[in-house]
Amino acid sequence: MENIDIIVFISYCIVILTIGLYVSRDKSGSGKSAEDYFLAGKSLPWWTIGASLIAANISAEQFIGMSGSGFALGLAIATYEWMAAITLLVVGKFFLPIYIEKNIYTIPEFVKKRYSKNLKTILAIFWISLFVFVNLTSVMYLGGKAMDTIFGSGDGSLITTSIIGLGLFALTYSVWGGLSAVAWTDVVQVVILIFGGMLMTGIALSYVTPSGGIIDGLSYVYNTVPERFSMILSKGEIITPDGRDAYFDLPGIAVLIGGMWIANTYYWGFNQYIIQRTFAAKNLGEAQKGIAFAAFLKLIIPIFVVLPGIIAYVINLDPATGELMKVLPEGFTSSDGKILNDNAAPWLIKNYIPVGIKGLILAALAAAIVSSLASMLNSTSTIFTMDIYKEIINKKAKDSELVKVGRFVVIVSLFIAMLIAPMFGNLGQVFQAIQEYTGVVSPGILAVFIMGLFYKKATNNAAIWGILLSIPVAMYFKVVPKGWIEFMPSFSQGLFIGEIPFLHQMGITFLVTMFIIYIISYLEGNEDDPKAIKLSGKLFETKPSFNIPAFTVLIITTMLYAIFW
Repeated sequence: MENIDIIVFISYCIVILTIGLYVSRDKSGSGKSAEDYFLAGKSLPWWTIGASLIAANISAEQFIGMSGSGFALGLAIATYEWMAAITLLVVGKFFLPIYIEKNIYTIPEFVKKRYSKNLKTILAIFWISLFVFVNLTSVMYLGGKAMDTIFGSGDGSLITTSIIGLGLFALTYSVWGGLSAVAWTDVVQVVILIFGGMLMTGIALSYVTPSGGIIDGLSYVYNTVPERFSMILSKGEIITPDGRDAYFDLPGIAVLIGGMWIANTYYWGFNQYIIQRTFAAKNLGEAQKGIAFAAFLKLIIPIFVVLPGIIAYVINLDPATGELMKVLPEGFTSSDGKILNDNAAPWLIKNYIPVGIKGLILAALAAAIVSSLASMLNSTSTIFTMDIYKEIINKKAKDSELVKVGRFVVIVSLFIAMLIAPMFGNLGQVFQAIQEYTGVVSPGILAVFIMGLFYKKATNNAAIWGILLSIPVAMYFKVVPKGWIEFMPSFSQGLFIGEIPFLHQMGITFLVTMFIIYIISYLEGNEDDPKAIKLSGKLFETKPSFNIPAFTVLIITTMLYAIFW
């Protein structure tokens, strides 16, 4: 890194800290209330909500992990982004009106209002554990890994130092200012993220051909590997560098009508660190406009989180064979010879981004990491404080005490995650790995929420049993195909399903869980539950300010799939 790059990066850090600390100021003559700290005083406008949704979403998991998947299997991984745009519209149309009407702080709080306090506590503990031990740790590890590749040699020597630096940076403003500081800094972060990401892609494309043009570079990449611009994969169409059939990650038409809906609906509709921004809106209309804005931004994100991976793949093709080089550049393989797909974006930054611009790209990468860390920390704090501390430990706690507890939880959560993150080691395609293992629990939880929202007869016992039984159903698909079937008696082996794509696994688990909830609710009397949500057509009416951008997003998404089918 040259001095100019360091100056650019430090300038970014100063700007973010200044904004975060300025927004964190207490109101004149008073401290922050719980609503101020956890929901930004319910004052966020639509453009802040939309930008903050994207900043919270695009972390190292996407910036690094999705570029790695782009390197491994091509544009098809962008289906997570483009289908997310449609999912956001569904959330804005059908879920947000119910959430806003219930005036909730957290998703577990909704569980209490619809089912019971016991189920709320179970899910609150689950989400806190997920955020601390999976989400925070994976984002910090991937961020540290990227910094190690860019600043160092990619041998892992700088990972721990980078993890500590990124964590403390996110902590500096998020611990004091709460959601308000997180959301308003996210506006700046997402501008830097998109501009820096687009710049990285453009510069990388200009290196692909002798002419140095971006359009020529894009044309060359497409013509060299047209199969890697296919969105709907068939079996055997794409084999990843480690020899895996990409169909098992993205199984054809299922990305449009199958398990992809389970993954996206759970993430965008019931994920606290994402949906919390909409709870902080001035009103329902502002929240829905923010959702529509975020949906539009999702359509352009693959340009800088997927395309760089494809570019890195093309650069490393052997001209004589048209296949990936036998010996890849330094930083692309581990000590045991395994291909490190997730080093694609950091490798491009280190080797192709010029001096001066590299500092800006690094700032964009840091923006992706830090904004997500701050969001996860704030949501972990919100769930613990409002759903555990206030509900169980001290029901009479005043706002000032709740804010102090929230700040303490932010610090503790971060330091636990910082201790665990370096242990993540070499995970291959991290983005895909996270999707698969989150997919063990998300279908059951999603089924409970969908039935709770739209099936009045769903009971609390049915919901609890549904979640509990969904785990062994999901685990069956994880363990049986991986050799366990061989230990079964020969006469029974035909009863077991072999390996199927994990998106299919999620879809089946979701449907089985819904059936379990239906059966148990039926056996318990088959009557409307006293806590059932009262729905009406008027509740789901939306204004032109949401409808027009929503239809625009639908049309653009349809065109994208038609072009890259």
